[in-house]
Amino acid sequence: MHRSKLPLRTWFEAIHLMTSHSNGISAEQAQAQLGIRSYKTAWLLLHKLRRAMVDPNRSLLVGLVEVDETEVPLRSKHDPIANHGIPNVGILQIIGAVELDEEGHPCRVRLEPLPDRTGPSVRGFVERNVEVGATVVSNGFPGYRKLAEHRTHVGKVVGNMAAHVLLPWIHRAFSNLKRWFIGTLHGVRKQHLRRYLDEFTFRWNRRRHTSSAFDRLLGLATQMGHASDRDFIKQLA
Repeated sequence: MHRSKLPLRTWFEAIHLMTSHSNGISAEQAQAQLGIRSYKTAWLLLHKLRRAMVDPNRSLLVGLVEVDETEVPLRSKHDPIANHGIPNVGILQIIGAVELDEEGHPCRVRLEPLPDRTGPSVRGFVERNVEVGATVVSNGFPGYRKLAEHRTHVGKVVGNMAAHVLLPWIHRAFSNLKRWFIGTLHGVRKQHLRRYLDEFTFRWNRRRHTSSAFDRLLGLATQMGHASDRDFIKQLA
């Protein structure tokens, strides 16, 4: 928000749209609803807000935590931003975790891009996002085994069984994420994936508290330093 040429009212309206719409909002939709002339300006506005959606002081997941990986289609950087197609040019790997309460209901989610499906990568995600002493339930992938040194690890071998049967809540989060990617964003690009995951995490964790989400995002956005257009536009080339 610092040194922005947009009216403060536009920022407030954008924050309201992002925090009150359960399916999120695309730059094309924001441009129309906020009355912004340029698509690029609307795109930058949303990405600057996404940049603020991670609280640097947020607590780690505790208790019982489901962890798994998934894949989503990769959108070509050569396609126009407003193109509604999702070319089959590759995949993006994602890893996620869902914290469950004592009754087995989901509390919070964490999502990150996964550079590769190796032990160090999956364990690194868990170590960054799950409290020591928590119980981690995974799909039995061998890369998680060393977690038992600091966290209780329960590996459920999927075999012929559908993964969502053994790990229902993280797969429900993945399903919602993929529908958002396809239905609202019309595909994602690798260089912007983390910010999209941060937005989904922010909204999913506050899905039952949308009234407070506006205040939270506004507070986080005002604490962010200035980001020029060049910081984001250079990734569009």
